Amino acid sequence: MYDIEKLRSCFPETSIYKDKATTAIFSAAKIEAFLRDWIIKRKAGPDGRIHDSAELSKYIAKIIPNSKAKTELEDEARCNGESRPFLAKINVQFNSRENYYSFEIPDLGFVYSNTIIEDYVWERIKDQLIKEAGGWGLVKLGYMFPEDKKKNGRFTLLEYKNFCPYKVNVDAFRLARAKYEDVEEWMDVLLGAIDYNPDGFQVHDSPHESWLWKHTLLTRLLPFIQPRVNLIELAKQQTGKSYIYGKVGKYGWLSGGGKITRAKMFASMTQGSKPNGLVTFNDFVAIDEVKSINFGDDMEMAGVMKGYMEDGVVKVGNMKVEGEAGIIFLGNIDPNDLDGTKNMFKELPDLFRDSALLQRIHGIIPAQYTYAIEPKMIINDWALNSEYFTEIMHRMRSKEETMRYRAIVESIVEVKAAKSLSNREKEAVFRLCTGYLKLFFPHVTEEMTIDEKFLEEFSKYCLQPSVAMQETVLNQMKIINPNEFGDKAIASYSVRAK
Repeated sequence: MYDIEKLRSCFPETSIYKDKATTAIFSAAKIEAFLRDWIIKRKAGPDGRIHDSAELSKYIAKIIPNSKAKTELEDEARCNGESRPFLAKINVQFNSRENYYSFEIPDLGFVYSNTIIEDYVWERIKDQLIKEAGGWGLVKLGYMFPEDKKKNGRFTLLEYKNFCPYKVNVDAFRLARAKYEDVEEWMDVLLGAIDYNPDGFQVHDSPHESWLWKHTLLTRLLPFIQPRVNLIELAKQQTGKSYIYGKVGKYGWLSGGGKITRAKMFASMTQGSKPNGLVTFNDFVAIDEVKSINFGDDMEMAGVMKGYMEDGVVKVGNMKVEGEAGIIFLGNIDPNDLDGTKNMFKELPDLFRDSALLQRIHGIIPAQYTYAIEPKMIINDWALNSEYFTEIMHRMRSKEETMRYRAIVESIVEVKAAKSLSNREKEAVFRLCTGYLKLFFPHVTEEMTIDEKFLEEFSKYCLQPSVAMQETVLNQMKIINPNEFGDKAIASYSVRAK
């Protein structure tokens, strides 16, 4: 059973009450989970609940304006000298020709060409903005009137304050994890953090299937916590794919289908521009509805995509584009094709029948262990704050954290190959393992005594699933290109004996 008292004891400042009635209000307003939890943290009473739903609705409308409110905000900034403060995601960009920073607020339609951040403001807020090239926060706009006979009026950024309401300490998170001796009990905490009810995951009264179901849902978090994890998930409808990548965290980007161009993903070739594509400032880019996606020039996109997915660096024109974002492809396919030994890509565009692209995929999520989300699976109790948890995962993507956990993986995993070992295969398995290690065992460090219990759990929850996901990739490459990969076999991966 999901232990609420233990959760609140281990996370007294970062657990909140998520009830379905309040969540429904936020869902109706299309508010992301991390924004929802920010508001709940401020508006809830001592019992963790928000009792005045009418007042909550008014507050949401005021603090998170929709695109229709743009004119109102513009008028406030122009006529009053400043707008009301509101929550928004902003991106920043330096204009080297004119020597100033500008910003955009995509959700409201403010674009770089008609905005400016004056130097005195930039110096005050840059530490909060520059690391992410933007971010979510409380924003206040102003207006700079045009100079005489010039058409250069611009909206200004007067204030920006990251809305994180508590100190995020990864070491404190590790200490809290250490209080959970059972890894599946910890998995329940993580499920609550992404709005699922752990007690709602019983499949035909089979504990074995229930564990796989939970593990598969949490596998979707690997790109949140590990840099440049490339995944594919082809599943049945209504299994929660889009929700995880589009609503839970603030550091990723989910496409809604339609056309995705090279310029949007990586860099524009416009003279004087610098790389500011999605991969340069997001932790992941999830491309939904891949059966109907339009990349414009498939050949061009395929080449650039493969280059970037290989090592996070690609040349676009004369520009070097670098990023730490993982690429995730999502789609719905016939449930009969979920078995990784069948052709999972037969309904997808030609781009996905290129074995060279598939070689750069680290894992295919085992969608046969996902089911349509039902009401009983949605949390209606105390849970870890989504905004806090996604901030922790974001910080654990740092180079220092990644090197620490990768060193543990390297020290305890042994690889044996009947023939020559593919570097891409090994890197995929080790990268996935490192992400799983951060997710399920963040408290394990090199200084700890690695005992038999941990090694067994690491094998079950980290190593074996990583190998299975990479083996599914290999199976698909065999189907797509049997001449080259038909006789290939995945290497043998095991935990080193103590």
